[in-house]
Amino acid sequence: MKRKLPLIIVLVTGIFGVLTYIIPHPIIQDTDAVFRNDILRVIGAFSIVLGIGSILRHHFIKIKRKAEHWGYSWITVVALFVSAIIGLFGGIDPTRPGLLPTQVGGFSFHIQSLFTGLIVPLGSTMFALLAFFMASAAYRAFRARNLEATLLLVSAFILMLGAVPLTRMIVRELPSFAEWILAVPNTAAKRGIGFGISLGILATSLKIILGIERGWLGGGE
Repeated sequence: MKRKLPLIIVLVTGIFGVLTYIIPHPIIQDTDAVFRNDILRVIGAFSIVLGIGSILRHHFIKIKRKAEHWGYSWITVVALFVSAIIGLFGGIDPTRPGLLPTQVGGFSFHIQSLFTGLIVPLGSTMFALLAFFMASAAYRAFRARNLEATLLLVSAFILMLGAVPLTRMIVRELPSFAEWILAVPNTAAKRGIGFGISLGILATSLKIILGIERGWLGGGE
């Protein structure tokens, strides 16, 4: 029953989710609205508790075993509690203060300051570092080892030249040709990939609803 109950819930809710797109009856639509607006919020609240518990358990185990880079786990745990306390009791911004003081002189550390002063710069730094990995991957992908790689290399070369103002002045037809590559072959490939992804999502959803795919239960039969 421990494994059958989740399978039954997924089967019933999955079939019901499909029926809402087929049957426009008010009872079906109202029930679907309750699922989307109320029950999903309750599940989301439980998922926050589950996520926080999972993060704390993972990092406390690393700290206890002194695993590789265990010092960063302390930073994660402390940052989690500090940001949670400030977010819950310190207010959102200076115009809406909370129970705890979040300003010392001209320095403010409310939750909006943490987001704009820490999260945004850290995200920009992460993307800046990823640019080097993307450049390395592009170098490996653009080597003309076969026909497909050669087509990719030539297309990228044309697109880059089409975006350069000097090249536009020398070859006037090049920007139009670059736009055609983006509008026709690129769009066709993107739609084909999107179609394949949609079929994959549909197949995976059916396998989960029908109980064929049970990896989300933790493996086993």
